[in-house]
Amino acid sequence: MASDADRLASGTVDVIPAGGLKEKLALGRPLRVKLGVDPSRPDLTLGHAVVLGKLRQFQDAGHRAVLIIGDFTARIGDPSGASEMRPMLTEDEVAANARTYLDQAGSVIDVEAAEIRGNAEWLGTMDMSALIRLASGATVAQMLEREDFRDRFRAGKPISVVELLYPLLQGYDSVAVQADVELGGTDQTFNLLMGRDVQRAHGMEPQVIVTVPLLEGLDGERKMSKSLDNYVALTEQPDEMFGKLMSIPDGLIARYELLCLQIDPSEHARVETGVADGSIHPNDEKRRMARAVVDRYHGDGAGSRAEAAFDRVHRRHELPQDIGEFPVADLPARDGGGEVSVAHALAAAGLASSTSDARRSIAGGGVRLDGEVVRDPELSLATEALRGRVLQVGRRRFVRFV
Repeated sequence: MASDADRLASGTVDVIPAGGLKEKLALGRPLRVKLGVDPSRPDLTLGHAVVLGKLRQFQDAGHRAVLIIGDFTARIGDPSGASEMRPMLTEDEVAANARTYLDQAGSVIDVEAAEIRGNAEWLGTMDMSALIRLASGATVAQMLEREDFRDRFRAGKPISVVELLYPLLQGYDSVAVQADVELGGTDQTFNLLMGRDVQRAHGMEPQVIVTVPLLEGLDGERKMSKSLDNYVALTEQPDEMFGKLMSIPDGLIARYELLCLQIDPSEHARVETGVADGSIHPNDEKRRMARAVVDRYHGDGAGSRAEAAFDRVHRRHELPQDIGEFPVADLPARDGGGEVSVAHALAAAGLASSTSDARRSIAGGGVRLDGEVVRDPELSLATEALRGRVLQVGRRRFVRFV
């Protein structure tokens, strides 16, 4: 029978130090298990849900989940994996993003039972002497051991002092909340290790680090990220979520089941082998996975309904039943006249982030008007000629003009 330490370590990449989790559990009290999330963007993704799922596992085992909303550190931007300094966010931008996080995190963890903290509580009031003490615990050589800093240094790219402070500030979070365990993705390993060093410097027993795998995005290559547009957001509508999941490469089906649904490792191995040797049909298994993920975030039955909508559009080439509508009266007529460019119509209706984005979609053959591909990025039509017609971007985004 697996021990508590083995069960909690299941599906992880590293537990540092080896045997450390078992020693913490031997203390015989609920552990304080920390997870920090910077609200640098308004939506959490299935990638975030992987580490949130591990936090929920600790909760279910009787431990105290400490979720830190990085309302101070998000203003700096985590340099992990960055090839250049990230733009600094304003306090208002961070606050707006943070407001959405708890509702989204609540789809995975028990927010009511968790301890929710914002690190502006202690970092926003830190005085200069405390900052100097914090900075004295690390060396420049130590910081340059970090891969992204080392690569930028060798390439002659700038590294700001603010970025060097980020791991120390994240580490101080562990001091402030007295963390026994800290969770994070493998891209956070340097920051998590720094937390152990900062705790030692403040006379505390260092935390145990538990890292989880990074979920690949829809492209099947890079980690899931909104900035790479290869993500599935937890707030995604069921039809959109199902359609995106159906687009992943077949080789990722078993991994998505393992990381997004926490299936048993033996079941994961069975699916992985079956898809590879052809004994499991990839499309059937992908549908099963997509239904289960949609059900998890939208309730039982949502996955089957999303699958039916997917088939209506992609198998029978019918229009979705619940197409959004946009008034032609609200379209930006060109030069005050009665015409509007398709690019401007897409942007106005929310199917493109800008007219430039819309023109790129048109040029790439990704825009259809009543099922016909629009090929001219500069195409203009009379606004009244759009009434009752349907614009489509990609496979899953539609709007009908009324």
